[in-house]
Parts: sequence; C-alpha cells; structure tokens
Amino acid sequence: MKALTILKTTIAVLFFQQTFSQETKKETATPEYTIENCVNHFEIDKATKTKVGYQYWFGDKNFTQENTLKMSIVEPGKSTHAPHRHVEEEFFYILEGTAEFYLDGKTKIAGPNTSFYCPSNMEHGIKNAGNTDLKYLVIKKDLK
Repeated sequence: MKALTILKTTIAVLFFQQTFSQETKKETATPEYTIENCVNHFEIDKATKTKVGYQYWFGDKNFTQENTLKMSIVEPGKSTHAPHRHVEEEFFYILEGTAEFYLDGKTKIAGPNTSFYCPSNMEHGIKNAGNTDLKYLVIKKDLK
C-alpha cells in the first residue's frame, strides 16, 4: 500500500512539473521575427530624454532574448551615472565625440570607432570628455 501511495505522489509531482514547465514555456515563447520588426531606425523624437542627453533602445530585451542595444547621447562634461559595477558584461562603441573610459581605477580617452569592453563585476564608467555631444552604443546581455 505504501508503494502505491509513493507512486501516486510521484505521478502527481511529475504531472505538476510538466504542466508548470509548459506554462512557463508559453510565457517565455520566442516572438515571431519578421523583417518589419527586426529593423529599427533611430529617430530622435522616439528617444528618451535624460538629465544628461538622450537614450534610445533599439530593441526590447524581451524581444531580443535578453540582448540589448542602446544608443546614448551625452552632453559635454557629463556622464549618465557615476562609475558602478554589475554582473552583466558590457561593450561600449563610440560613434561621435570624445569619451573618457573608466575601468577599475584607471582612465583612457578615445574618440570615434573605439570600443570599450567591461568585464563582469568590474567598476566602470564612461563620460563625455569633449566639447560636443558624445554618442555611443551600449551592447549588453541582461541576466535573468
């Protein structure tokens, strides 16, 4: 009799796990990708105004499977935030202007067509070191 009870409990648990797993998959289903929703052209009127310039997200992380691509435009002498750290790695790519990169206590100044890689959990930052707007891309995979 005890073996039958264990068997019934095991079947119930497996059924619950399978049902829950299927419901979770439905909620996190891959979106339908088309040429129309995979091409995104920057338009300043669709950008978000920040206290130091603008931000424009090229794709929602839910649509892009946790990958993000953002363009930031920062006014001269300003930065989007103080140096910080987080678990996600980031790539920065300078499009226009002059950036000061900060990584783990050291800085480097660079201009267009320069990338900056920030490994996981390292203190980092970027600020506008020039006298014109700094425009750069931030590429990151958000962790769940």
